[in-house]
Amino acid sequence: MYDIKNIKHTTSGNFFLLAGPCVVENEEITFETARKLKEITEKLEIPFIFKSSFKKANRSRIDSFTGIGNEKALTILQKVRNELNIPIVTDIHTEQDAELAASYDVDVLQIPAFLCRQTDLLVAAAKTGKIVNIKKGQFLSPEAMQFAVNKVTDSGNQKVWITERGTTFGYYDLIVDFRGIPVMQKFAPTILDITHSLQQPNQSSGVTGGKPELIETIAKAGIATGVDGIFMETHPDPSCALSDGANMLKLSEVEKLLTKLIAIRKAL
Repeated sequence: MYDIKNIKHTTSGNFFLLAGPCVVENEEITFETARKLKEITEKLEIPFIFKSSFKKANRSRIDSFTGIGNEKALTILQKVRNELNIPIVTDIHTEQDAELAASYDVDVLQIPAFLCRQTDLLVAAAKTGKIVNIKKGQFLSPEAMQFAVNKVTDSGNQKVWITERGTTFGYYDLIVDFRGIPVMQKFAPTILDITHSLQQPNQSSGVTGGKPELIETIAKAGIATGVDGIFMETHPDPSCALSDGANMLKLSEVEKLLTKLIAIRKAL
C-alpha cells in the first residue's frame, strides 16, 4: 500500500496522514510546519506524508495567490524531503507538471478534484511510477471513481489512492456522504480530506470560505467509518495563510485532534 521511501510506523495499525500547508508560501513556514508534523507523528506513531502544493492553478480570481514559482517551490519541497527524511505529496495540474514534480523526487502525485476525469493527466501521472492520489470530484459518485482508478492501473501503475473531499451541495456548500468510503475502498485505499470537505465555495467575494470548527466532527466520523488515511491542511496561523486559510486547522491543534482519532481507531 505504501511503497514510499522514508515513511515510518507502517505497522502501527494507525491510519496514515497527509498534511501540511495548502501551498508553498516560503521556506520558513514550510519547514516549520513539516518539522512540527514530523515531531507529532513520530510521537503518535502515525505514517506521515508531508503535503504542500508547488502551485495552485484552480483559483476563482486572477489576483489570487498561486505560488512562488514552480522550480523554487519544488526545490523547497525536495529540501524538506531530504533534510527531514519524510515523503512528499503535491498537486499537479498538467501532464508537464507530472514529469516536473517527479524530477524533484516527489513521492505522491495528487490529482485535484476538478481534474479527476482528465485522462491525459492521469496517464501522465501513472507513467512516472509514483503513487497517484486522485481526489474525488465534487460532481462524481463514489462508484464513478473506479474509472479514474482504472485509467492509472491500465497505464501500468498499480499504486493509486482515492481521496474523498465532499460533494457539491447547492452552490455554496459541500457534504460528505460516508456511505461512499467503503464503496471506494473496493477500488483503492481511501483517504478522507477533513479540511477541504468543509469549504464553502463560490462566495461572492471570489474567496472560498470554510467551517474549520467542524474539522474534528468530520475527522471522527471518517475514522469511525474506517478510512485508510486522513488528509488535512494546516498552517501555523491560518488567518495569514495565502491560500485556503478559511478551512485549515491551526498547527497547534493538530496533536490534540490526532490523539482523539487514534483513540477512536483503537476502540474499533
